[in-house]
Amino acid sequence: MTALKTAWLEKYPAAHCWSFGDSPALADELLALVIAGKKRGTCGSLASFRQETPAVTPGAYHIVLNGRGEAACVIRTLSLTLVRFDEVSAAQAALEGEGDLSLDYWRQAHREFFEREGCFAPDMELVYETFTLVEAAP
Repeated sequence: MTALKTAWLEKYPAAHCWSFGDSPALADELLALVIAGKKRGTCGSLASFRQETPAVTPGAYHIVLNGRGEAACVIRTLSLTLVRFDEVSAAQAALEGEGDLSLDYWRQAHREFFEREGCFAPDMELVYETFTLVEAAP
């Protein structure tokens, strides 16, 4: 464990530790958007969310890891919303900060992600999370 991750776990003892996406390259890409201030939202399937232990709640801290598994930043959950995939709004898509920020881009990229996860359905339930950047690695 790196010194930074250890320090952050002491500062945020109940923090969740994870990386965005499903590959090291995607983890780094999405992390860069967070640190640049472009990404302030994310989502996951309700089924995946239910497997989180402890459960994520508003106010929760997260130590976000880069594609190499190193601590890169700390974010804090602001809100959680249950929404169907086919009802995600253009504003929610834009808040994720990805691609051209359009709903069309969001739908295509997330459909591909959830298909890789093996759970895509147009009416699948998602947990949409908004968050704020608390601190980033130097």
